[in-house]
Amino acid sequence: MSEQSALDYYRYRISRDPKRLVAWFNDNWAHNRKLRVASYIGGLGLVLFLLAWATLGRNLPDAESLLEYETPLPTVVRGIDGEIVNTYARERRVQLQYVDFPDRLIEAYLSAEDKTFFSHGGVDLTGTANAVIDYATKFGSGERAVGGSTITQQVAKNLLLGDEYSVTRKLKEMILATRIESVLTKEEILELYLNEIPLGRRSFGVQAASRAYFDKDVGDLDLHEMAFLAILPKAPERYGRERYRDMAVVRRNFVLDQMVANGFISSEEGAAAKRLDLGLVQQRSTRNADAGYFLEEVRRQLIERFGETAEDGRNSVYAGGLWVRTSLDTELQDAARDALRAQLISYHGNRGFTGPVATLNPDNGNLASQLASSNLSINYRDWRIGVVTAPGRIAFSDGEEFALSGGPSSLKAGDVVAAAPSGNGYAIRGVPEISGAFLAEAPQTGRILAMQGGFDARLGSFNRATQALRQPGSTIKPFVYAAALDQGMTPASQVPDQTFCVWQGASLGEKCFRNFGGGGGGVHTMRWGLEQSRNLMTVHIADDTGMDNVVKAIARMGIGEYEPYYAFALGAGDTTVARMVNAYAALANWGRQNEGSVIDYVQDRDGKVIYRTDRRDCSACNMEDWDGQPMPRFDVSGRQVMDARTAFQMVHMLQGVVTRGTAVRLRSLDLPMFGKTGTTNGPTNAWFVGGTPDVIAGMYVGFDQPRNLGGWVQGGNTAAPIMKRFVEATRDRWNAEAFVAPPGVRMVKIDRRTGKRVFDGTPSDEPGATIIWEAFKPDTEPPRATRSDAIAAKRNEILELIRRGRQGAVDGSVRDRGDQPNDFVEDQGGIY
Repeated sequence: MSEQSALDYYRYRISRDPKRLVAWFNDNWAHNRKLRVASYIGGLGLVLFLLAWATLGRNLPDAESLLEYETPLPTVVRGIDGEIVNTYARERRVQLQYVDFPDRLIEAYLSAEDKTFFSHGGVDLTGTANAVIDYATKFGSGERAVGGSTITQQVAKNLLLGDEYSVTRKLKEMILATRIESVLTKEEILELYLNEIPLGRRSFGVQAASRAYFDKDVGDLDLHEMAFLAILPKAPERYGRERYRDMAVVRRNFVLDQMVANGFISSEEGAAAKRLDLGLVQQRSTRNADAGYFLEEVRRQLIERFGETAEDGRNSVYAGGLWVRTSLDTELQDAARDALRAQLISYHGNRGFTGPVATLNPDNGNLASQLASSNLSINYRDWRIGVVTAPGRIAFSDGEEFALSGGPSSLKAGDVVAAAPSGNGYAIRGVPEISGAFLAEAPQTGRILAMQGGFDARLGSFNRATQALRQPGSTIKPFVYAAALDQGMTPASQVPDQTFCVWQGASLGEKCFRNFGGGGGGVHTMRWGLEQSRNLMTVHIADDTGMDNVVKAIARMGIGEYEPYYAFALGAGDTTVARMVNAYAALANWGRQNEGSVIDYVQDRDGKVIYRTDRRDCSACNMEDWDGQPMPRFDVSGRQVMDARTAFQMVHMLQGVVTRGTAVRLRSLDLPMFGKTGTTNGPTNAWFVGGTPDVIAGMYVGFDQPRNLGGWVQGGNTAAPIMKRFVEATRDRWNAEAFVAPPGVRMVKIDRRTGKRVFDGTPSDEPGATIIWEAFKPDTEPPRATRSDAIAAKRNEILELIRRGRQGAVDGSVRDRGDQPNDFVEDQGGIY
């Protein structure tokens, strides 16, 4: 049949057949009662359907909103090296493009859910009819009928309607499905479906489910695994459980058979896949860094800036799909965690069990379930957190229960404790009651590299590095000395190490200060007083400088706002580890202070940078062609809070604390390190703050409710060892580059003990060196000798001449006047 004759044929049929149907209908209408009844019922049904369609469709959500729909996505956090270290998510979600889904995975879902997807217009009439029949047969039984929904209808339900079980919702779903088909392409609908479908284990979308059930990306799934994922929409919280394993296998094999029937796979491939086990994993691997305190600080700052949920805006933490680059250095973080823990364990010693870490109420239900919902855990050696269920019994969050040994008789049901494997059960372990904090920062940028706010963030979120207000003790002294340097004193200035008393009024009487451990006396250089952490010298310096100037200098560094009382010059005011580290970082950065930061920048889900910590502008950095001018550079970051020369003088003096002072145990690290120890009254806190040109770290050890640590405790033997462990664990990260002096600093040889200038000899960094280099501002360096020294020297010379003259007279020898030495010529530098 030719093309033209075929066209004529169809035209003939189209015009002829309806006429014959109308003629037949007219001939039978008057004589066929059943036809009339059926016609009335059909017409009424059509009218009712159209009315329902118009009524229900009037206030439905706009299908076009799906054009701008954005999947709620978790926030992904990266470390300083760009590697993923954490995600903030209450649901597992990962968004993929359509091209990212393997063809076999799509075919598995089509076979399981909607094999006519690419041919229907949103509603499958056959599937709908079957659903109506199933609903009618189960009406009143309490059983839920099969849905008969197409993939498009499921998209309408999941994204626009909700999961209400009713005929009305099903009709709305059908209406919306047809509208969606007119707005989106089939590929766009499938992309939404595969990214949004709930699949159990708190996972939404196939990529998240692939990770949750198989710990794989979708591109790495095998055929039988893809078929398993395709069965989950029917019962997402059932098929992943061990007790429903047989049901899951049956359903998975059905999907494989459907894939064979639809021509997607061969019968051999289907048979081979059916022989395989499900292969589900119970716990997926994680790329999270063990940096709970750091990551919680990041989360807190993000919520404060962008909000928590989708209702708070497009870029919320738990729905916005943010990409966050942080300053977290996982190597330094692990070292900080281990160093602090080791010292806390060392102090804890043989104290054993000191009490439960928490207590649960047995009246509130199953204790193991309560423990699981509490999120309490620990990551230390082979320890686990469990709950006592009965004398000698412990249960864990996974429901397993074992015998417990080593616990005191005071343990009761509901006590949450740490335990480690022992024999066929577990033995109790003592989490140190003492705590502390550690924080490391890059001084040139303020980027916080590591943060440990206690023994383990899983035991409690209170971050002692940023939230605990503690007295810093002698670690405050460098800023007292810095204020003195700005007021004209020098590292070689002589300061009395003698009793200092002050009248505090009739009600308080006289307050007299003393050195740690007592003692004192004499006059010494400022350097010596700092190296040996002499309280009396510090108070004398504060008094000479003026306490108003001292507290202003401390406030300018961001440490705290204090009243001008002498006790604050010795570290009696409250502050945090973060503040102290940031202040010391300014010393190492020539007096320029960068605000401490944990976030470098934040990108939205489209990759646009919506926040960055470093706001310096460099517009010329992006020019297309070089304009022949010098290379554009960013401005220096931070604000100048201290004279650069004063800052370097303090760093240079504080190096002596490590060389021969209270932190001498760090000398063996053989690094250009500066720092200061601190011990508060009691003692209740032991501190060390310091570092190198590249990394500044601060730490303290103390009880959360301050109490006496023991008379032997000092910053040098309790806090400084933390720094030593930290550096030793990351030794390859530290270089031996020395601190560089800023312009305007003069390095002068002096006698370390007297502070007097010397011109002979070689300066040394050895602990017992007599001659050292000292840093001075211009015209403040000391003279070679004082006037009293010169007078005494001349007197000694005259006495020596008299003695020699007398000796000569006795010997009967007379010297020629011209042979006498030129003993009275003044030093060319003058007499001082």
